[in-house]
Amino acid sequence: MKNLVGACMFAQSGGPTSVINASAAGVFIEALGQENITAVYGAAHGIRGVLNEEFYDIGKEDMAELELLKYTPSSALGSVRYKLKDASVDDTDYKRIVEVFKKYNIRYFFYNGGNDSMDTCNKISKYMAKSGWDCNVIGVPKTIDNDLYGTDHCPGYASAAKYIATTVMEVNLDAKVYDTPMICVIEAMGRNAGWLTAAAALAGHKGLGADLIYLPEVAFDIDTFVEDVKKVCAKNNGKCIAVVSEGIRDKDGKLIVELVGSVGRDSFGHAQLGGVAATLANLLKEKTGYKTRGIELSLMQRCGAHLASKVDVEETFGAGRAAVKAAVNGETDKMVCYERQEGSEYKCEYKLLPLELAANTEKTVPQEWIINNGTYVSDEFVKYALPLIQGDCKAPLEDGLPRFAKLKKVLVK
Repeated sequence: MKNLVGACMFAQSGGPTSVINASAAGVFIEALGQENITAVYGAAHGIRGVLNEEFYDIGKEDMAELELLKYTPSSALGSVRYKLKDASVDDTDYKRIVEVFKKYNIRYFFYNGGNDSMDTCNKISKYMAKSGWDCNVIGVPKTIDNDLYGTDHCPGYASAAKYIATTVMEVNLDAKVYDTPMICVIEAMGRNAGWLTAAAALAGHKGLGADLIYLPEVAFDIDTFVEDVKKVCAKNNGKCIAVVSEGIRDKDGKLIVELVGSVGRDSFGHAQLGGVAATLANLLKEKTGYKTRGIELSLMQRCGAHLASKVDVEETFGAGRAAVKAAVNGETDKMVCYERQEGSEYKCEYKLLPLELAANTEKTVPQEWIINNGTYVSDEFVKYALPLIQGDCKAPLEDGLPRFAKLKKVLVK
């Protein structure tokens, strides 16, 4: 709906990234300059901050600190993993959201997150339309997993990919200095989609990559993996670097990490992954007798702002601004997406996608990009990913260390 006059609410949800706050900066700075937006609020810990009536007055923040958000990793407002029930089953939360929105005259709502967050955003949007409270709802994407449907790539992916590729190059140099055998297994994030793991091929593009890359899109066989590593070692004087996704599964869909122990579940029912590198490294040590190292990139791949891609930061900031402009122009029930333009030079434009299409729909690595019997990715992936990791974009230094944003976080009362 056009010409709505009132406050806006922005919230962050799900796993953080090194550039998620660039989206926040884009939303906040653009919203503060819109005459139809009377106040700008940031919810503490995602939708839970709305439900608990705990949010911050962004209008009281210093503009310089809001600008620094572009270079500050993690979720500045705090994140959450909270699953809204379907309103047809239990509409308690939805009624509370409408109550809060009415109390503070919130006419614009922006939710920043990945697949599950877009599901939350979609549910709220649909309920608002039925409730009679006019509020334009726009999803602002983020996820290092790069698995959101309908967008060429996702904010946060490029910087994480750059971190992974750089780390693989550095490990490659370090692990091969001795004249004795060494096997390294590096674990990247990725539950069902192998975009992050595939980023190791960018290191290979520079001659310092992994020998083997295993994505969750292809069934993983432990015995075949051991033989793959042995073959590489036989050719490389006992040296091998393998990069695996945390989400690799066997032919029956069983997570490899579950084959050796139990895993916990989050509030959305997702298995809490991690540990597959150590598991496989120990197995290889037993099978080969060689020295092995299991390296889990864990949180570092998603918070490594010192290796942020300039393209990623600038596009992510722009996505936040685009979300606000779309909402003020009357758009609702949409998610901001990236659309890569045709041509030899990389260029991306923003578009809008219905939230119901973005919610809970995963985009995986194309099967035709997975080669060598599931142990590597093709040059097509490199052509896709290389433009995204260009440029350097770091926080200014203070005493030799990054100066990240310091928000006052003044609670709205």
